[in-house]
Amino acid sequence: MEEIDFRLKGLAGIFTDQDLTRVLSERDPVLAILSYFATSLFDKNTVNDVLWDITANCIAQLELEDCVIYLLDEKSMLLKQRAAYGHKDQGQRKILNPITISLGEGIVGNVAKTGTAEIVDDVTQDDRYILDDLQRGSELTVPIVLEGKVIGVLDTEHSKKHFFTPLHLFLFDLIAQLTAKKLSHLNRGYKLSFTNDNAYYLQLLRLLENEKIYRDPYLSLGKAAEQLSISANYLSQMVNHLSGYSFCDLINRYRITEAMQSLSHPDFSDYTVEGIGYESGFNSPSTFYSAFKKHTGVTPSTYRKHNSSF
Repeated sequence: MEEIDFRLKGLAGIFTDQDLTRVLSERDPVLAILSYFATSLFDKNTVNDVLWDITANCIAQLELEDCVIYLLDEKSMLLKQRAAYGHKDQGQRKILNPITISLGEGIVGNVAKTGTAEIVDDVTQDDRYILDDLQRGSELTVPIVLEGKVIGVLDTEHSKKHFFTPLHLFLFDLIAQLTAKKLSHLNRGYKLSFTNDNAYYLQLLRLLENEKIYRDPYLSLGKAAEQLSISANYLSQMVNHLSGYSFCDLINRYRITEAMQSLSHPDFSDYTVEGIGYESGFNSPSTFYSAFKKHTGVTPSTYRKHNSSF
């Protein structure tokens, strides 16, 4: 329950209590997916960065085939494809043959006009379907609503008919909310910042101090981020800002603190210096010696000689 709670705390203020109650009932993978989406958006400072990040994560995190975001041009009142991932993504943030849709036109246009999300189980039986890049079997379309107005649409299609489930719909609705919230922050020039009560940071400290994950010689930024269900970039920035150290330095400080305790404790008198390094999480004697001297100013052997109680 504690693992779930810290991610819920991380999402508080983004979604309503009602949505979070539903998220909690679904548990994993919903919590993990939303935590990743939210943290991945943290440092995105332009509309394009936000939209392309969302579409990329929809593919990577939800294992979909296709994802497109349309934004409504208020002057022309046309929906324009602004970001895409899947077959329409040409790389370098370029969309293959971007299309424009009128309000009320097609499934996308209808969702934008009504503000109501739709799952179409079989697009071949829906005369509103607009063929874009490839013929597909089913479609999920969700409005992006900001301050009561539809500003765009989040759309995905799949080659299989009847592919999308109510859980897909629920997730897409929350991702659309997250997108709108981030775009609102950009419009207002509001920038998020890290605070000492950050739920993900407190959970990281718990994992380090109680679970002692630093003892894993293969612990990496990406591996730790995966344990926290957040993006690696967010974790790197968070640790740097709140601890004053890089992720690698923070982990090594925990390892060295444990090594110092072991080097001076009689229970470890039979251990070699190298053995204590391995026990503390270092993956080689050279790495251990280098990090230890960097942080303490002396070698592990010298430290043991002057500080051991045996």
